[in-house]
Amino acid sequence: MSMWRMIGAGVAAAALAGSGLAARAEGFSVARALSYPFVDNLVSAAKADRIAWTRNVHGVRNVWVAEAPGYVPREVTQFIEDDGQELTQLTFSPDGAVLVFVRGGDHDENWPAKGGLQPNPASSPVEPKVTLWLADPTGAAAATKLVEGDAPVLSSRGELAYLKDGQVWTAKLDGKDGHRLLFDRGKDRELAWSPDGSRLAFVSGREDHAFIGVYSGEAKPIAWMAPSTGIDGAPVWSPDGRALAFTRRRGDGGAREPFLTETPQPWSIWTADVASGGGRKVWSSSKTLHGSYPGVAGEANLHWATGGRLSFLSTEDNWPHLYVVSPADGVARLLTPGAFMVEHVAASRDGGALIYSANTGSTKDDDDRRHLFRVSVDGGAPVALTAGESLEWTPAALGEGVAFVGADAHRPTAVGVVALDGGKRRTLAGQEPPGDYPGADFVVPQQVSFQAPDGLVIHGQLFARADGAAHKPAVIFVHGGPPRQMLLGWSYMDYYSNAYAMNQYLAAHGFVVLSVNYRLGIGYGYDFQHPDRGGTRGSSEYQDVLAGARYLQGLATVDPARIGIWGGSYGGLLTALALARNSDVFKAGVDLHGVHDWSRVMAEALGPPLGRSEQGDRQAAIDTAFKASPDADVAHWSSPVLLIQGDDDRNVRFNQTIDLARRLEAQGTPFEELVLPDEIHGFLRYAAWLKADTATAEFLARNLGAKP
Repeated sequence: MSMWRMIGAGVAAAALAGSGLAARAEGFSVARALSYPFVDNLVSAAKADRIAWTRNVHGVRNVWVAEAPGYVPREVTQFIEDDGQELTQLTFSPDGAVLVFVRGGDHDENWPAKGGLQPNPASSPVEPKVTLWLADPTGAAAATKLVEGDAPVLSSRGELAYLKDGQVWTAKLDGKDGHRLLFDRGKDRELAWSPDGSRLAFVSGREDHAFIGVYSGEAKPIAWMAPSTGIDGAPVWSPDGRALAFTRRRGDGGAREPFLTETPQPWSIWTADVASGGGRKVWSSSKTLHGSYPGVAGEANLHWATGGRLSFLSTEDNWPHLYVVSPADGVARLLTPGAFMVEHVAASRDGGALIYSANTGSTKDDDDRRHLFRVSVDGGAPVALTAGESLEWTPAALGEGVAFVGADAHRPTAVGVVALDGGKRRTLAGQEPPGDYPGADFVVPQQVSFQAPDGLVIHGQLFARADGAAHKPAVIFVHGGPPRQMLLGWSYMDYYSNAYAMNQYLAAHGFVVLSVNYRLGIGYGYDFQHPDRGGTRGSSEYQDVLAGARYLQGLATVDPARIGIWGGSYGGLLTALALARNSDVFKAGVDLHGVHDWSRVMAEALGPPLGRSEQGDRQAAIDTAFKASPDADVAHWSSPVLLIQGDDDRNVRFNQTIDLARRLEAQGTPFEELVLPDEIHGFLRYAAWLKADTATAEFLARNLGAKP
């Protein structure tokens, strides 16, 4: 008979106490593991040395601000509940005197909910909305709600523009007179004020193409910048406000492209004269796979640089790197050569340099870390701003330095500042974690590598306590995305900070944990991220997960008969694949909101057959997608699994978990389920993470903790 029951946090905690792990749990509980603060959304004012960021502790989110010269942090909002309402899109006026932010929504969703409903993970009887708020950067006044809206931008004149229902709106900073600023037939996005605040550029999405528009007031028609059949985006004003630079990709049309093989997605950079609307192409990518638009590598990161040049990110040499091009000759020059990826990018105040994070440095195993660097747009060797066994990301330019978010293996995220020459560096005061945070008890994860059956070298991080014990149970962790990379310390994403804390918890409670950076992930080059037969084309990445289990089986500290697996999203899919294909190796698993039938996802994405004879390999792609799915091998699945998902998931349909549960129940495979009503894909509430993580720990301990 199948095991079908709901697990609450209290039941899970009681079971954990009886699992033989109670002694350690008393000093290092799941709640303590999740007591870390998470810092995100760091921004700086364009013309003032003032920074702002969000800080989340136990699900309570607030905005913090600091400024030169002391950079003493202060909390400028007063939210007190774990209500699951995001704080995002912090936006300063150029002079730093005004700070607007967004409260609510799910800004990582793959699709909006029906009816435009916003996330309500606390099941409030009052419908939540996405709203704009005004915070006083000095902290003298309380934050106030302005209007319903999203994606705010503030001009140098103090004017506020924002998006609502796919249109451009405006409102006074007292929240009054909120109204639509302009009419546009498209769905608008990517707002950008001109330097003098007199004009507003925006992207007008028209489904199969997109234009760059410029609004100059009610008396003038919208000006369109070099309109074409392409998809234009990322508008950036020149410093003098006379020109716009933007990216252009091919419009949606032409002969049906194959689904079973990747095809190049070339792109170009254009500039347009704002007065006339006339434009010209200043650079084109190659028509190769490496020349494809770098969508999962941080987008194009387009910036105006000194001398009228443009800097951007491209994967032309197999790595996401920075380039600079002069519109005069169209020749792009590589600024960041080497076998590493550039990720978070900021331009210096004067446009003469770029500050970026990259997985390289002078310390061993830096390919599994992030450090900050500065490179001149004139060329020359990049200058390291940070180094060592710590991690740093999200640079925000200041007049005399750079603000950033940093962490290490023990210390969770906090804001710091460093000089532009890589000299004086400090972490801002007042950001310490709560007193019961167990960071001192964390193990330092070790980078390991092993070969997949096809010879590809795979990286991972091993969490193992050096206590002399042998034949421990072990667990594979697989990240989601899949364009993600797990690191040798805390992650810059909140979802994977939770995973890092859980891997530390499991290591403290008798498990050996291996986090596998399988192919399809970032950090190891374009070719690694875009393998043959990956994902829906054949799940070639699964061999990396199985190779990780074989690696664990070869360790003297691991009992080869007690290996489990856990992961969320794409990691949930890989967990399900592991259990469906190799229950002989993986004896238990926890699958958080994973995909189980790729063909259902692909058929939905492709839509009904086109109203023309040209169908390409559509049906073959759907058939191949099913064969790459856990459902295709569910008959071989015998190991127990815990299924966890929120039923307002906007990234993976809840029907994927329903489908798998019905299949497992029909064949008598043991499973348990934890459903979180009204939660989304990346759980918004601390209470939801605590419940899910406690259930995960209990399930793995119960099924792997005792010798058979």
